[in-house]
Amino acid sequence: MTTRTSTTTRTTTHTPTMLAVVESMSRAGTDVLLIELAPADPDATFPAFTAGAHVDLHLGPVIRQYSLLGDPTAPDATTRWFIAVKHDHDGRGGSTVIHEQLRVGHILEITGPRNHFPLEDTPGRVVLLAGGIGITPLAAMAAACDAVGRPRELHVYASTAEDVPLRGHVSGAVEHLSVDGDSVRTATGLPTGYIPGDQLYICGPGGFIDRAVELAAADGWPEEAVRVERFAPSAASAAASATDGAFEVRLASTGATFPVPEDMSIADVLTDNGVDIELSCEAGMCGACLTGVVDGVPDHRDDVQSPTEHASNTQITLCCSRSLTPSLTLDL
Repeated sequence: MTTRTSTTTRTTTHTPTMLAVVESMSRAGTDVLLIELAPADPDATFPAFTAGAHVDLHLGPVIRQYSLLGDPTAPDATTRWFIAVKHDHDGRGGSTVIHEQLRVGHILEITGPRNHFPLEDTPGRVVLLAGGIGITPLAAMAAACDAVGRPRELHVYASTAEDVPLRGHVSGAVEHLSVDGDSVRTATGLPTGYIPGDQLYICGPGGFIDRAVELAAADGWPEEAVRVERFAPSAASAAASATDGAFEVRLASTGATFPVPEDMSIADVLTDNGVDIELSCEAGMCGACLTGVVDGVPDHRDDVQSPTEHASNTQITLCCSRSLTPSLTLDL
């Protein structure tokens, strides 16, 4: 996959890019670094963020997404940001750069924050299920709930106690350890049942998410009450991307039309024709390239939007999704 570094904008509001300095780095679990960031300009502040939001870190030629930790309403939420990064030895290189090259005092370019995994305003409990480093967006949700006295449960699944990320940094986490036989893979149900008004948030490796969603459905959790965030494209998205058909895209603002061949994405075609769009992960996970659909029916292949949002067909991820109709008119 080619990683683009475009931060130009589409017709929606441009996501801000800023410089941040690494204030501190510390261990927060096996292969996990807790990183404190501050504005590089001492007179500047970070934008406000909401629980579940992430930022893009520009690491040389690559861009990687990391969730923001902590209470978004805290007094220092615009002067200190925290992220936690697990070293993925089999990953795409971003975590290796951070673990092996990043140092206190380094300056980073950051884009964001963005939030396509928001904490919904509902009357019931907030139930948070984390698989390993998937705790990162859920930690901010837990803090946001605690700040307003909202009932919540946080369940963290890991192999051993040493593998639980952010241990000691997040209060009230219930640990489920595979070494003790407590695993989503072998579970016959979720640790808590559904009560009308509850919302379930799941984040972690793909297999963990798929199994947790399966258990949630079996336990009676309605689809609209379950939200997930993935670190990599789901198996279904990857399989869909293997079957591409040609179509055309039209820009609503100018009427310009471009053919999208089978071997190119909408994003590739638009950038090759000088159309400014915002790109980041290029895998349908971050939501940077979400664009409005004026006419036509998208073939959704992202892991950002919910099933309800997919069904509305009002937005499309330009990096990976395609079209079910011969033509697609975009709000560009």
